[in-house]
Amino acid sequence: MRLALARALFARPDLLLLDEPTNMLDVRAILWLENYLQTWPSTILVVSHDRNFLNAVATDIVHLHSQRLEGYRGNFESFLKTKEERLKNQQREYEAQHQYREHIQVFIDRFRYNANRASQVQSKLKLLEKLPELKPVEKDTEVILRFPDGFEKFSPPILQLDEVDFWYSSDQPIFKKLSVSADLDSRICVVGENGAGKSTMLKLLMGELSPVLGIRHAHRNLKIGYFSQHHVDQLDLNISAVELLAKRFPGKTEEEYRHQLGSYGISGELAVRPVASLSGGQKSRVAFAQMTMPCPNFYILDEPTNHLDMETIEALGRALNKFRGGVILVSHDERFIRLVCQELWVCENGGVTRIEGGFDEYRDILQEQFQKEGYL
Repeated sequence: MRLALARALFARPDLLLLDEPTNMLDVRAILWLENYLQTWPSTILVVSHDRNFLNAVATDIVHLHSQRLEGYRGNFESFLKTKEERLKNQQREYEAQHQYREHIQVFIDRFRYNANRASQVQSKLKLLEKLPELKPVEKDTEVILRFPDGFEKFSPPILQLDEVDFWYSSDQPIFKKLSVSADLDSRICVVGENGAGKSTMLKLLMGELSPVLGIRHAHRNLKIGYFSQHHVDQLDLNISAVELLAKRFPGKTEEEYRHQLGSYGISGELAVRPVASLSGGQKSRVAFAQMTMPCPNFYILDEPTNHLDMETIEALGRALNKFRGGVILVSHDERFIRLVCQELWVCENGGVTRIEGGFDEYRDILQEQFQKEGYL
């Protein structure tokens, strides 16, 4: 992604087209890109589901809705306020028109068979026919995700790495003396530059990788649900979502598989289409349905918001907040981090540092680094 962005920016085009440029970038790179694009001299057209990025960069919002494009001045927060006000005005106008139609119809029904009022009734009928077609206000459907509770009380430590060393090649150690722990009420976000070892640490926590030195401890009743940033690799793309769940979790009825998928917005015809034909966001929803099927009591999520639209990101945040169990996630979406996480771990220099001030402190640290390095 950095190489693709570098190539596009270096060309200094009159029109810069960016399709979800923050996907796969770490927080440092996203902040740099925000700062850089704010002084871009020509036109930018960007598709993004990163609210903070749009607030920092956008001067106008084009909303694709109901097969129409609607323009709004200002950044994303301004768009939300203006859109809400427009919907309220449309609803008021709809209700006023509806009331006016009812008033005319009452007159027609009352005097329909009155010979003395025949001309007035005809006039009212013609007036009714000339009124514009009354359409109810179209509102966005609320996205709802539910993560089933697999909660049962058991005493900590629940999940722990103690004095762990790890490397793929001994001349390039990734972690030295790494010690971290999480409980069933944890809401932890892991940040850090790409290549710092975030995904490797998640695999160590899951037991997918074994420490070279040190100990991984997991409670015997711990059931981990894992979402990979490369989740598509975990899905069989040649079969349908229903077949996928039946293959992974045999012994249930098709109705049960459909219900599980429906909980994540994969319903009707989508559930029986080959997974390969689904969009990136729909594939993510299938992965959520598969991950939650065994009712884990702990989730480890590696960049779960990539490819999701804003409404689904918000719904995912609400679902994780309601979930009664532990969560560790890697994310670079500032809005999502603030929505879910109570603890911030920074992965860097072969270890993990806990930032007491949360995302605000981490953002300040990165801005200071930019200033020292001459980027700002």
